[in-house]
Amino acid sequence: MALITLTSDFGLQDYIAGAVKGQLLQIDPEFRIHDISHQIAPFNYPQAAYICRNAIWQFPEKTYHLILVNLFEQKPEFLLLTYVNGHYIFCADNGLMSMILPEKPDSVIGLPLDKNEIKNTLYCTRKIGLAIQAIEMGKSLESLGEPKEDYIQKNDLRPLLGDKYIEGQIIYIDKFENVIVNITRDEFEAQRKGRSFRIVFKRNEIIDKISESYADVPQGEKLALFNSANFLEVAINKGNAAGLFGLQDFTDQSLQHHLYYQTVRVYFE
Repeated sequence: MALITLTSDFGLQDYIAGAVKGQLLQIDPEFRIHDISHQIAPFNYPQAAYICRNAIWQFPEKTYHLILVNLFEQKPEFLLLTYVNGHYIFCADNGLMSMILPEKPDSVIGLPLDKNEIKNTLYCTRKIGLAIQAIEMGKSLESLGEPKEDYIQKNDLRPLLGDKYIEGQIIYIDKFENVIVNITRDEFEAQRKGRSFRIVFKRNEIIDKISESYADVPQGEKLALFNSANFLEVAINKGNAAGLFGLQDFTDQSLQHHLYYQTVRVYFE
């Protein structure tokens, strides 16, 4: 029985998330389907990459991951089917795949879409479901489409490194308005080299130690810690860090034709 995860930017207010599951179950009622999230903000690639990167690898090998985020940034002629670390990942060719993968994939296949079909979400879901069924029946990935080496790649938002600093971007704000920065514990320690540090944001807000939990500081005080995904998190104990500090994650400033991220700098001394 194939194990399938779903991640999308559909939201839960209308029918589409349920309809996607219905399409998959029409193909095989034995499919086991688990939601990761349907609350990805529209066009927010960093948020989608952060959630997927830290969730999908917790599932067993041979899990099929459907990442239905911004499927129609451009008119699709194919979907990407990637095999990496024992997992199968389906995604539009929109750059998100490169932001999710921890390493070079073993295989990337372009899963062709019928030129005569209306390419909507349910049609794409059905194509993916049929591909999963074929793989479960023993068909090779190469039999499902053509190898793709020129798929779109986007900046995976690695932090900027200097001898005396590391600069990260805010990539996600959780439901408690804790702020996630794209600096991992390993990157922080490698750059720190045992030195003291100051985490600086919004010009004059400074944190100079890493906490192990929210309870390390009094209620209402700011803190920094590394969360369960090992990313730097700025928070307020029982408070609202993003709102109180005016912090924002990724925004697409389309009028200026560029992407904007709020930054957090760590200075080493």
